[in-house]
Amino acid sequence: MRYLDLDIKTINEKLKTKEIKPIDLVNEAFKRIEETDLNCFITLNKEEAIKQALELEKKEVDNILFGLPIAIKDNIITKDLRTTAASHILDDFIPIYDATVISKIKEKNMIIIGKTNMDEFAMGSTGETSYFGNTLNPWNKSLVPGGSSSGSAACVAARITPLSLGTDTGGSIRQPSSFCGLVGLKPTYGRVSRYGIIAFASSLDQVGPITRNVYENALLLNVISGYDKNDLTSSKEQVKDYTSLIGQDVSNLKIAVPNYYMSDTIDKTVRQAVLDVIDLLKEKGCQIDYVDIDYLEYAIPLYQVIALGEASSNLARYDGVKYGLKVDDFKNIDELYKNTRTEGFGNEVKRRIMIGSYILSGENANIYYYKALKLRKAMTDSFKKCLAKYDLIIGPTNTDVAYKLGTKQDDALKSFYDDLLTIPVNMSGLPALSLPVGFKNNLPIGMHIIGNYFEEDKIYQLASFVEKELNLDLNIKEVK
Repeated sequence: MRYLDLDIKTINEKLKTKEIKPIDLVNEAFKRIEETDLNCFITLNKEEAIKQALELEKKEVDNILFGLPIAIKDNIITKDLRTTAASHILDDFIPIYDATVISKIKEKNMIIIGKTNMDEFAMGSTGETSYFGNTLNPWNKSLVPGGSSSGSAACVAARITPLSLGTDTGGSIRQPSSFCGLVGLKPTYGRVSRYGIIAFASSLDQVGPITRNVYENALLLNVISGYDKNDLTSSKEQVKDYTSLIGQDVSNLKIAVPNYYMSDTIDKTVRQAVLDVIDLLKEKGCQIDYVDIDYLEYAIPLYQVIALGEASSNLARYDGVKYGLKVDDFKNIDELYKNTRTEGFGNEVKRRIMIGSYILSGENANIYYYKALKLRKAMTDSFKKCLAKYDLIIGPTNTDVAYKLGTKQDDALKSFYDDLLTIPVNMSGLPALSLPVGFKNNLPIGMHIIGNYFEEDKIYQLASFVEKELNLDLNIKEVK
């Protein structure tokens, strides 16, 4: 019996009746890691996971996520468990505390299987910039799984764990979820604490759930949401039960489709899959209107200025003095900094630090960074204007499906365009979800559902309806 193929409700019932035990799930997860060979983990937590699973046998099953294996992206701090952000500079970093989201999942007695592979410091959209090698796409190992939360998506798609946590700075949850046939949500900025997250771009980063279906995604968001005094950007907005609107009627929803999201830039098969969903929603009685949202075409240059500027500042702490890699070859403090960072960072990270440092240097800050912030506000205002009239915004998650490994490594700018449709959401701090809605060449297509601030429940309402109507078979019969 492959217990990890079952839905969470069924697993929970079997745990309650003692038909299975947490150790059965943990052992199965580690067996699958050995069988699949996707390089989706950097560090396994095997000894501690087995120990915790055995201890849970003595406890009562008190919540639906009790005893479930979960995978954690390796830029989320875990006490006493190596956390590298997929970088050589943090190769031996063992944190002394847990991120707030980790404390929350531990309170529910979930079991951390390991830390997942990712693009180094979350800088990349293919899973190929990791110091620890490429993550492979479970649908086809010759393809990219998407990034930067590559391992978190791959392990859920391969049914190693039913749930994982990722982070999203410009599409890093939604894009790999789209490429791997999963449900991935970037919550409203401030909905989930960033305390204990290794920062890339602080005004954009957000933790979110990656799961097999909509209901399980909402369950995990319920756990990780809420105000945290340790995060000054954390919101005091009341946490809802994000499963509450799942299964509710959608006929009264007003939905906007940005013309920019349905342009010729989008592959025709991907665009058609979204058009088919639009037809389905119209038949159900939803109001669907095509709209223009100003400034979307500037999303990538905006991201490059703001994200890279913040990255250069955030990564200044890795200097060979405080923690992480420290080289022996230096004669003075300048050489220590230079040699440590030269050896410790990969090419993509170095490239982004250099560009970001230039952007923030002297008068450049006014020419580029502060101008970008003004344009970011204008884009946000345009989204707000749209969402004052509509409940949700939909379109494709990506311009196409997963592609061959190595395709975009020859051009540093190419991978930014993978996030063409997802970056605007991070710029505006809005919540958004990727949902599988079809296939191209037997590879999954993702649809993007964007909601108003703190209205993730409405996103799940629409997503659950579409999921049920389409009833796609997203089980990978055999990892290729």
